[in-house]
Amino acid sequence: MGPVLNTVYNNYLTTYTSKPLTKYDTHKKSELRNVYNSIVKINKDEPWYLPTTSKDTQQYAVNLKENARDLRNTIAQIGGLEKDGLFRKKRAYSTDEGIATASYVGPEGSGPEVPDFMVEVHSLATSQENLGLFLPGNGRASLSPDTYSFDVNINDMNYEFQFSVGENETNLEMQERLVRLINNSDIGLRASLAESEGRTSLRLTSEATGLASGKDYIFAISDDHTSKTHGAVEYLGLDYTSREASNASFSVNGEELTSPSNRLTLDKLFEVQLTGISSGGQSAKIGLKTDVESLTDNVSHLVGGYNDFIKAASAYLESQSRSRQLVREMKGIASVYGNSLETMGLNLEEDGTLAIDKDALRQTATQTRDINETFSPLKSFSNMLLRKSDQVSLNPMDYVEKVMVAYKNPGHNYPNPYITSAYSGMMFDGYF
Repeated sequence: MGPVLNTVYNNYLTTYTSKPLTKYDTHKKSELRNVYNSIVKINKDEPWYLPTTSKDTQQYAVNLKENARDLRNTIAQIGGLEKDGLFRKKRAYSTDEGIATASYVGPEGSGPEVPDFMVEVHSLATSQENLGLFLPGNGRASLSPDTYSFDVNINDMNYEFQFSVGENETNLEMQERLVRLINNSDIGLRASLAESEGRTSLRLTSEATGLASGKDYIFAISDDHTSKTHGAVEYLGLDYTSREASNASFSVNGEELTSPSNRLTLDKLFEVQLTGISSGGQSAKIGLKTDVESLTDNVSHLVGGYNDFIKAASAYLESQSRSRQLVREMKGIASVYGNSLETMGLNLEEDGTLAIDKDALRQTATQTRDINETFSPLKSFSNMLLRKSDQVSLNPMDYVEKVMVAYKNPGHNYPNPYITSAYSGMMFDGYF
């Protein structure tokens, strides 16, 4: 790799970072085809606008898209994509979330009785940590100006990192650049700086915990056989392991077990996250909440996702004038079902958010004979939110103030499958 390409590559990795995804961000070919067709349809009749060059406006549009995606995922998590799923989604409980938290991942609907599990945690799975040498932060780097590289072996893969050291570069500047480079590479390592008495050290921590069978480490760093100048590993002390990885030790219903991760699945029914060590032999009981409690949690989760979306849009009321339109539309959706939601314990506030009275909600769920009929307005409300989130995701520029150049000729437009307008169908932002 030439010096110019090396500089571009390093700048790219230190500037852009990946966006974490959920299982609801994966789609079938037919779903992706529908998204594409929707984009083409929007572009067919979309007027021409002057390009928006404001970085703040661009960030606002991307944030709208991401907030809409979060709202859709919230609805999906409580079964809102399925018929009557909002009322059938079961929820798990833990009697001591300081030891373990749980979520239900088993089959929905009626079936065999789901057993309880007693979990006692003896030790948590830990990640590997390498702590480098503490160097004078403001001191000039002793490495000669050159292009250096080192190799990282992690998950049975080898990665080479290259970086340049300038003529008058300080240790802190070099370490900060390496922190960005490593974090944005997304290979399973997190880098940070440790500081002590004016000296700084590069700390590398594995995202994974525990050790696989036959393994003594999660990652190893060396520059013995690297392609560029070596010496950076010794100078920075990157090969020193300050904390070795270890597996979690725990018992389930009295049976002693180990796991390389603090997240595990019990009998394909519960996904459990170990959060702390039991004291005095104390255990956490994992089980299913009652149908009423599960429904209350699902409704609370839906209301929380709606409120977060409203608050995110309201944050731009002063800087982006058309964000008011989005807030009004969201308020309008809630107001359509306002009376019905109020009888369930959900009250529409002046700012457009919803306040939830859990006691009233439980009482409604307990006294109803047909939960699907009683809570059908809530299902309709979630469906409306789902459609609105899809619309905002496809074309967030609907809520951006922009200068129109011309309308397209009505009735004489043809879809262009190769051009997606900058003002519609923003499927991706700067991450990859």
